[in-house]
Amino acid sequence: MEADKWGRRIRAFRKLKGYTQEGFAKGLGVSVSILGEIERGNRMPAPDLIERIAGLLNITLEDLAPPEENE
Repeated sequence: MEADKWGRRIRAFRKLKGYTQEGFAKGLGVSVSILGEIERGNRMPAPDLIERIAGLLNITLEDLAPPEENE
């Protein structure tokens, strides 16, 4: 599931950069419950939110995007 891959990566980068879920959600302008749904893979983040996430984490979209699976 694509949303699950995005969620795991967002959560991993958030923790790596030292953000709490509350602080990160506030920085993005979304509720903690929405961020939680994204990180658990229950919700796919919108493209504009993905850009804001990468910007807040100070990483590129390519770094944030899940790797392509070659099957």
